[in-house]
Amino acid sequence: MGKWIKSGSPWIWLTAGAVSLSLIAVLGLLLLIGWKGLSYFWPAPVYQFDIEQNGQSQVVIGEVYERQMIPLTQLAEAGVDVSMMAGPKEPRYLIKIGNRERVGLDFMTILGSQIKQKQLADGIAVIDREQNGKFYGYPVSYIDDDQRYPVSELHAGLEQAQVVRDEMARIKQEDFSAINWQLEELRVEERRKTLAQSLTPAEQAEFAAKREALNQQYLALEKHLFALQSRLERDAFVVRDMTGEEVRLPIEQVLDVWYPNNLTTTEKVMHWLKQVGKFLRDDPREANTEGGVFPAIFGTVFMVMLMSVIVTPLGVLAAIYLHEYAGRNRFTKLIRVAVINLAGVPSIVYGVFGLGFFVYMVGGTVDDLFFSAQLPAPTFGTPGILWSALTLAILTLPVVIVSTEEGLARVPSSVRHGSLALGATQAETLWRIVLPMASPAIMTGLILAVARAAGEVAPLMLVGVVKMAPTLPIDGNFPYIHLDRKFMHLGYHIYDVGFQSPNVEAARPLVYATSFLLVTVIIGLNLTAIGIRNHLREKFRSLEQ
Repeated sequence: MGKWIKSGSPWIWLTAGAVSLSLIAVLGLLLLIGWKGLSYFWPAPVYQFDIEQNGQSQVVIGEVYERQMIPLTQLAEAGVDVSMMAGPKEPRYLIKIGNRERVGLDFMTILGSQIKQKQLADGIAVIDREQNGKFYGYPVSYIDDDQRYPVSELHAGLEQAQVVRDEMARIKQEDFSAINWQLEELRVEERRKTLAQSLTPAEQAEFAAKREALNQQYLALEKHLFALQSRLERDAFVVRDMTGEEVRLPIEQVLDVWYPNNLTTTEKVMHWLKQVGKFLRDDPREANTEGGVFPAIFGTVFMVMLMSVIVTPLGVLAAIYLHEYAGRNRFTKLIRVAVINLAGVPSIVYGVFGLGFFVYMVGGTVDDLFFSAQLPAPTFGTPGILWSALTLAILTLPVVIVSTEEGLARVPSSVRHGSLALGATQAETLWRIVLPMASPAIMTGLILAVARAAGEVAPLMLVGVVKMAPTLPIDGNFPYIHLDRKFMHLGYHIYDVGFQSPNVEAARPLVYATSFLLVTVIIGLNLTAIGIRNHLREKFRSLEQ
């Protein structure tokens, strides 16, 4: 036994066991998050409960959201009559009933003893809406221009309504945006000439004529928009809710209708894929508790890519100076200690630094020099995606510096000496020989930087991220890429939905779904970087040998 311990085998097995347990824990966590998040899009069965509560009978229709076994002692302490309950525990059901504008609640709690009958609600429809969440009811008819039609005509009506909604969204997001952009450009140009005291009466009249022409275009689009809106308002979907009352739902609010209890397994899978697709490509609504997360996906990926473009050259240049040019003295040692200590600074401190230095100092100066015509409304003197990328670049800079230095140190000195002996300068040796051989280590540093930056939230709350961004940082208006705009981020979306939502219980599955999506995005970015690193490693393996 003593010889076996001295051989080091126990430590090998201990290390292997620790790595295995870590991998199992990570995979288990990912599977849990993925299951909790992706199961939200599966069409759950809808039940009809006949209950008796406080001596009154009631019909409740909804999904079984959660089931718990509650000790009778706990129910008794809460003032519940437990005399008619059998067993030490009583089942408690959390029922998602929807119909928020009529009931006032998204959920209802029912004890097992209160349920007289439970059955699948045959023919029940789940209606996804623009506002007020889902509606559960029995379809009655479809109304088109005050004419009642069978429910079978609803599908064609929904397709028509979606075409009209898409046209309205295009007008708002593209046409109105383009006109507003041109009006703002005219205002800024006129103000710039006014400040320079070079505005002539002829130019002033020209500005007024252009502004009037744009206003007329705006009014024409507005008239067309109102006409489309009126087309939607005349159609409706009539359903009967759980109280037996017929409810008229405007077709403009109805996004989708499905019958979860009548779907086959294949249809359920297709419905699940459709809902996941909507989650990935749609904009959020209802205070981020409904709809999709496309703006947050776009903002996260765009910010990380911008950060990578900034941090890579800065980190590589700093590492080259420290390893190739700086002398081995106390000053260099002090710089290395500072770089290592920067990696341990809390991220919120970087956020405060970014707000004070980048936003207020640098951004305010840029506004004074180049955007004085827009003042007092700031352009770059306010949080935006550029300052977020720069802040995270500073935050991840130590990782890239240390990783690049290690890569430079692994390049054999004989390679440098051979290049210099053949007449190459030190700069040419670095650019053509050393850096290509150290590129796998540079990519390793970038991988670590991306993994950390993509999940950071605290600094972004100060320097650019917002709950809801009306427009993306990229659009069809010059200069097409707007680095001064605020943006949405998956990490902040998780925080907002999980802790700032007006209905936390209903939004909880979205927290899991968005968390799984954020992990997936980070893994995707890392796998891309790992693929590039492995390609570079194979390319320069022969030189290392």
